[in-house]
Amino acid sequence: MRRVRSLQARIVATTMVLLVVVCAVVGVGAAISLRHYLQQQLDQDVMRTIGFIADPPDDAAGRRPPPPDAGGGFGGGDAPTSRIEVRSVDGRVVSASALGGFRSSDQGLAPTAVDPVLAVSPGAPGQRPETVDLPALGSSYRLSARTTADGSTVYYGVSTARMNETVGSLALYETIIFGGGVLVAGIVAAFATRATLRPLHRVSTTARQVAELPLERGEVRLEDRVPEADADPRTEVGQVGAALNRMLDHVARSLAARQDSETRVRRFVADASHELRTPLAAIRGYSELARRRMEASEATGEGRTEMPAEVAAMLERVGSQTERMTLLVEDLLLLARLDAGRPLAREPVDLARLVVDAVSDAHATSPGHRWSLDLPEPDDDPAGVTVTGDPERLHQVVANLLANARTHTPPGTTVVVGLSRVGHAVQLVVRDDGPGIDAGLLPHVLERFARGDAARARSTGSTGLGLSIVSAVVTEHGGTVEVTSVPGDTRTTVTLPAAPVRAAEPALRQA
Repeated sequence: MRRVRSLQARIVATTMVLLVVVCAVVGVGAAISLRHYLQQQLDQDVMRTIGFIADPPDDAAGRRPPPPDAGGGFGGGDAPTSRIEVRSVDGRVVSASALGGFRSSDQGLAPTAVDPVLAVSPGAPGQRPETVDLPALGSSYRLSARTTADGSTVYYGVSTARMNETVGSLALYETIIFGGGVLVAGIVAAFATRATLRPLHRVSTTARQVAELPLERGEVRLEDRVPEADADPRTEVGQVGAALNRMLDHVARSLAARQDSETRVRRFVADASHELRTPLAAIRGYSELARRRMEASEATGEGRTEMPAEVAAMLERVGSQTERMTLLVEDLLLLARLDAGRPLAREPVDLARLVVDAVSDAHATSPGHRWSLDLPEPDDDPAGVTVTGDPERLHQVVANLLANARTHTPPGTTVVVGLSRVGHAVQLVVRDDGPGIDAGLLPHVLERFARGDAARARSTGSTGLGLSIVSAVVTEHGGTVEVTSVPGDTRTTVTLPAAPVRAAEPALRQA
């Protein structure tokens, strides 16, 4: 059975259950009280009548007055057997009759039909009647017995049918009235509860709107608040609304502080990267100039002293490390520019041509890897694999993906670069059969400075910015990046929006 989860439904259900319990208690109590009252009235009639029958008084004229009309109360009625009188001698029924009223005469009854009345013992005056069930007469009777002056025993009983009908009618009316009342109360409670909980719904709506905001990065304007009318601390819902507003104020201040800190860090990285470019270029230039001059001096014989081999190696090392540091600075500067939201160039870019050039460069750089292309045929893909974006940055995306595959896989690894049109998007897939990415690193592989030393073999250093630049550039172009990896199958899938297909020229169509 499905449990009710809504607060409004639970309140309405609880209210209706309580009303049902109260109505049941009131109804049962009323029915029991009425039955007790009617039975008392019936017993009083039976005791008066049995006293008259057992010892009838005579008036001065020698005539007996008529007995009290016990049948006129709740125990009487129109049934011919509503009142019975039975006489017995020595435990045998000698006469049995159903007493008539003022307009009907008595009717005889079969002795066997009233045999159960013999179980009632004669009592003294004032003894309360007993209930005797007479199936042959179709009813139960409140019955009393007395011993007469001639030694016989007289029994007198009144049917309880009318009393039972009265109590049954009351129970039916109570069921109808209470049922209708509970139904109406449930409907009213539903509307009243909805109106009462409406402020809570507004508080919940505000919380959902805040929950849907992208709070993990970037500048966030947290302006949603619970209305003042729903933040009254004098009510329970108002206390929740006020607490939520205070929490949102704290979150907003924290987000503002975080954004301010990120802005300062980005500005510092951008400024530092920009300032480092000049001294790095000077160091690289001077080291290259010194190396070339020594080589020229040795070639012409003008140099009186030779540069020691150790110094030459040092200059070579300075040059290579300067070049590597220059690339790192360029990557940091690019990320800082993307974070600052600087717009990129927007022009049609043929990814197929770009991929071919990048794979050719990768093959020349690392001939130990097996490079392969999987490009669509023009006839199979008439829409083409053209996207709108910055050709230089998109080339950097492909180059970084190939450099990542080359750097983190051993020689002999097969790297396949695939390109395809999927609906209104272009997919670039770079896959290799290398050892794969560690499962613990995979969720963070697109983050900055993520390193795969523990996951993949590598022969050269890595800054950990290659895939983060890919993610930033692709996101700026409105695309997505997904990395999946198992040993022997690592895939990086880049999805970019395809450029709109231009209508063919009329002349081309005619040709």
